[in-house]
Formats: sequence, C-alpha cells, structure tokens
Amino acid sequence: MSVTKALCRIEEIPDGGAIEVGIVDECDGLRDSLMLTRQGDSVRAYRNVCPHAGRRLDWAPNQFLIEDGYVICTAHGAMFRLASGECVSGPCRGTGLTEVAVESHGDEVLLQAE
Repeated sequence: MSVTKALCRIEEIPDGGAIEVGIVDECDGLRDSLMLTRQGDSVRAYRNVCPHAGRRLDWAPNQFLIEDGYVICTAHGAMFRLASGECVSGPCRGTGLTEVAVESHGDEVLLQAE
C-alpha cells in the first residue's frame, strides 16, 4: 500500500531551481532533508547530501548553487545533473545523488512511501 505526504506546491520550486524540504520519518522520528528540483512540469527529489563527504548541498538554508542545469556542492565542487542526479565532475564523479520518489498531483508535490 502506497502512502503519500504533501511536500509543497509545485509553484514553490523555481523553474530550473531547487528548494529544501525537511521530512520526518514516522517510524523512527529522524529528520531528513530533501532537495526538490523542477524543470517545467517535471519535479525530482534527492536527499540533500553530497555522496562525497556527506555534507548538505545547500550552502545556506534553502540556498543551492545552480548553474546551467547542475547543482554544485560548495564544499568540494562536485557537480550533479539536476535531471538525473549523476555526478559529472569533482571528487565523487561516477556516483550520484540518492533519488527519492515523488509525484506531482494537481499543484502539489507528494512524497511516495511504501
């Protein structure tokens, strides 16, 4: 059975940009941070963690360095494609961001959970 949780409205995510959304795991109460990105009507979500050193990707709360379809980790310069999460440059090249299942329903972005 699939459970959904509303994360934000699609308009809250700048087209070509990203926002940070915090979620709390209902089983263990731990907080996690997601980076939600939007390109047109397409929304993707990734854990807000660089796979190289485990640091957050936002350099300040809800502030991401995004250029030409890439998010850049300001700690070590790793570059990730917003469209796929793939690291194309930097110390974790060949790895990628951890994607989290979301879907758009009307004007809401919903977290998908099992």
